[in-house]
Amino acid sequence: MKQLQKFYPHAFVILGFVIVSLFYFYPVLQGKKIFQSDIVQYTGMAKEQNDFRKSDHIEPFWTNSAFGGMPTYQLGAKYPHDYIGDLDDAIRFLPRPADYLFLYFIGLYGLLLVLKVDPLKAFFGALAFGFSTYLIIILGVGHNAKAHAIGYMPVVIAGFILVYQKKYIWGGLLTMFAVALEINANHFQMTYYLLIFLLILSGYFIYQAIKEKQIPSLFASFGVLAIAGIFAIGANATGLLATAEYANFSTRGKSELSFNADGSKSVGNSALSHDYITEYSYGIAESLNLIAPRLFGGSNNESLGTDSAMYTFMIAQGVPQSQAISFVSGMPTYWGDQPIVAAPAYIGIVVFFLVVIALLTDKRKIKYVFLSGAIVALLLSWGKNFPLLTDFFIDIVPMYNKFRAVSSIQVILELCFPVLAIMGLQSFFKLENEKQIKALKESGIFISVIFISLFLFKSNFSFSGASDSYFRENYGPAFVDALKADRMSLYSADLLRSMFFTVLVAGVFWLYIKNKFTQNTAIILVGLLMVFDLFFVDKKYVSAKDFVSRSEVEVPFQETQADIQILQDTTHYRVFEVAGNLSSARASYFHKSIGGYSAVKPRRMQQLFDYHIAKNNMEILNMLNVKYVIQTDSVGKSVPIINPNANGNAWFVSGVKLVNRADNEIQSLTGLNTKSVAIFNVHDYGAKFKNVRLKRDWGENGTIDLQIYKPNYIKYTSENSKIGLAVFSEIYYENGWNAYLDGEKVDHFPVDYVLRALQVPEGKHTIEFKFESQVVKTGSTITLISCIGMLFLLIGGVYLEKKKGRFVV
Repeated sequence: MKQLQKFYPHAFVILGFVIVSLFYFYPVLQGKKIFQSDIVQYTGMAKEQNDFRKSDHIEPFWTNSAFGGMPTYQLGAKYPHDYIGDLDDAIRFLPRPADYLFLYFIGLYGLLLVLKVDPLKAFFGALAFGFSTYLIIILGVGHNAKAHAIGYMPVVIAGFILVYQKKYIWGGLLTMFAVALEINANHFQMTYYLLIFLLILSGYFIYQAIKEKQIPSLFASFGVLAIAGIFAIGANATGLLATAEYANFSTRGKSELSFNADGSKSVGNSALSHDYITEYSYGIAESLNLIAPRLFGGSNNESLGTDSAMYTFMIAQGVPQSQAISFVSGMPTYWGDQPIVAAPAYIGIVVFFLVVIALLTDKRKIKYVFLSGAIVALLLSWGKNFPLLTDFFIDIVPMYNKFRAVSSIQVILELCFPVLAIMGLQSFFKLENEKQIKALKESGIFISVIFISLFLFKSNFSFSGASDSYFRENYGPAFVDALKADRMSLYSADLLRSMFFTVLVAGVFWLYIKNKFTQNTAIILVGLLMVFDLFFVDKKYVSAKDFVSRSEVEVPFQETQADIQILQDTTHYRVFEVAGNLSSARASYFHKSIGGYSAVKPRRMQQLFDYHIAKNNMEILNMLNVKYVIQTDSVGKSVPIINPNANGNAWFVSGVKLVNRADNEIQSLTGLNTKSVAIFNVHDYGAKFKNVRLKRDWGENGTIDLQIYKPNYIKYTSENSKIGLAVFSEIYYENGWNAYLDGEKVDHFPVDYVLRALQVPEGKHTIEFKFESQVVKTGSTITLISCIGMLFLLIGGVYLEKKKGRFVV
């Protein structure tokens, strides 16, 4: 019974997390869903996959509705034996996005408990972490996988700490399941950043072990972590192997081309350029908005009131009052270094105040781990603004150049600071009165110096944004002057706001020192101030207004007249929506599109667009069987244009042009008649397909007819009087698609940079393409074995702890 009573506080805390999560996102209780821009695009990309799953009750692992064709490994593919995913679903039982907010809370709460923080303080610390502005805004825009991975970060760290503290069984089990859940979240950039922090954490414990001459226990910890990691990775083997396989096919893989689309020489062979990786680099001075949210203008869509300079300017220009109010409700006040910012990365001034107290008062050396993690994350988030460190990581550190938006590494800082804040809150109440007064005084002076300096140096800032030249050219200098005036106002207002919260927190501590409050009252008041500080900033950017009816989320795209007209054609063809380029999944929702929206789109399709389609090479659209092009007329209406020259689903060519490099292959597509000639890269593929004799006279007068199309299965019938080379308007992907001629497996090979071809004997034949992913089969077997192993380890661990009489850490 006593053991059970120990869980009561935790049960109340968990219930509190549920209530807070549902309260913040209360429209979910009304059956509404949050409208997330990225999830809208995902819905368009995954439409064919989801429809096929419902109709055929199997997983396709391929979709033809995006980028001409691609695996669904990064589109929510459901793998066999994904028991870790089932566990994750059980943990995230609340409606979305409240489930992710709950995950934030419960994750950091667990870490703080491992750090010996009592439930009340840990409760407020978890809320402070979950309400960090960046963590809320990513839920607003639909970065669900990122939020998912962030939520499990603290649990992984907790597991590592327990193992290094020689609590091998519970620590090992927690690490094993936490790492498995972290990987299952499928956001490898966030997991990679977590690994950087874990290296810092491990370095601290290695130092401690060497210092205390505890080398055997250190190696025991390494062994436990290794076993936990192996099983965690094994439990996600299918997804990991599939992702690794697809990565080389995507824009994250190495480019085979030595020149850019503009003809200039390509520097390096990575598809992600240095500029692309560092495009979203946090400004050095901009880091100050961590403690004053709109110091650099807030966002690119900031709501201003009728007391703003912009509103006054609009009224002076004769704009009607209602229009002026509407206009100032979304102004580009942000003037930092990043191209687009949806909200400032505000961690909270109360959190920062407590961090300073922690650094002054907490005696535990582990605080320096979290401080170091925060500093490293901040320095790396500066990206191109701190090239010495950034270039080293991009050029030297393995895999760092696979990820863009380096500013997002600040999630580590946003994890470390709430932990330090609660350590500060905890240590403050352990001090004697004199030391409490000293800590409060020194912290107050430190923060006051920062605020006074920012006020004094205000005139040194330009308050000019990157897009101001556009506004000056199109709206005039007075418009920009009004915008800058509002930026200055936001700067001053939020400095005063942060000062106000600092004074309130200091006041609570002072009244506690003077015995006006009990300790618990002081903790609750400080905790509430910490949460309210963040809560009200968050509500400016993600609130009930972002929720819409369920149908608007589940059916985010409405058919246009162009779509209706195209869909009357029931044959198999592709569509290219000019307005979307390769950055919109709207067309993918209705059609087999060559466009789409993905951070890991097929590399060669992107190159085809950059090198040819964007330069109006219609022959590329022809070979991709683009039968319809959706254009926009002068009044913004979508108009379908039929392409009468589309090559169709498959055709016989009369000849093959042999080239020796990928450069020659993509260059040869210029001016090529793809209906008659195919291009084959001998250097890259000749050895693999040496049995195929391409130097011959081919019969091009045969016919190939499409009989059955499914995402993972295509059937043709052919008839030709002479041996022929058939080219198919389907994307070549060697690791999944297999070709069958009259039921027997045969080689098919790549031509025309992205398409597939097959040698067809004379006569009548049945040609089939089946997507048979070996990586899924292999991965599923490993996953099943690993999950069984994890279950046995869990049972064994519980048995051993029971035998020792220990049930809690």
